[in-house]
Amino acid sequence: MSFIDLNCDLGESFGNYTIGNDEAMLDLVSSANIACGFHAGDASVMDTTVAAAVERGVRIGAHVGYRDLAGFGRRAMAYAPEELRAETTYQIGALQAFARKHGSAVQYVKPHGALYNTIAHDEAQAQAVIQGIKDADPNLALMGLAGAPVLEWAANAGLKVLSETFADRAYTAEGTLVPRSQEGAVHHDPEVAAAQAIAFATQSPITSVTGSPIMVHADSICVHGDNPAALALVKQIISELNAREIEVRHAD
Repeated sequence: MSFIDLNCDLGESFGNYTIGNDEAMLDLVSSANIACGFHAGDASVMDTTVAAAVERGVRIGAHVGYRDLAGFGRRAMAYAPEELRAETTYQIGALQAFARKHGSAVQYVKPHGALYNTIAHDEAQAQAVIQGIKDADPNLALMGLAGAPVLEWAANAGLKVLSETFADRAYTAEGTLVPRSQEGAVHHDPEVAAAQAIAFATQSPITSVTGSPIMVHADSICVHGDNPAALALVKQIISELNAREIEVRHAD
């Protein structure tokens, strides 16, 4: 049986604010990108989310972002490279502490939101994040946008890399994500998201927002935990994968 990793951004609640349904999502996915307190999440949320992931055998990733709680990490920011490098290490270290507490370890890093999109093509910020990851643990993998230069930069720096695709996001004809500011950038229909996920999992072309077919390689497929339809999307995706005898799990 073939397999594909299914990941979700989790641990994004904060204080009295609850975002997503982490417990239900952790029952379904194989990797959890856990917010580290800068764009979302807090110490208590990190602790309980890590514990829930470990209980279910879900792989743990550090979901690092800009220091931007008010904007949920989705606002582009200018950073001094050394500051971004240090803040990357800081966030990873916080999650590593909770992982150790629960007898596990952080295995990869997936930047969030505007940071994710910026480092995909901005080498200065990308190198700051790459070095911040290496400072925390050079054995960590970087999960990034499939086909983006950042994956090559990270690999050249000695990091393992994971190519990521998105079941719930529309793609341009160039293979990049359609900006959230544009209508139709986020998929809410489970059938649409599942069809896109199946294409990724079977190495088939997907349909871009302009209608042209594009090929995008996937080591892991993401569904955003803050998508109101996230749970329905993941259930439909898993149902479609199971029908094709594709297992949801990460590479050992």
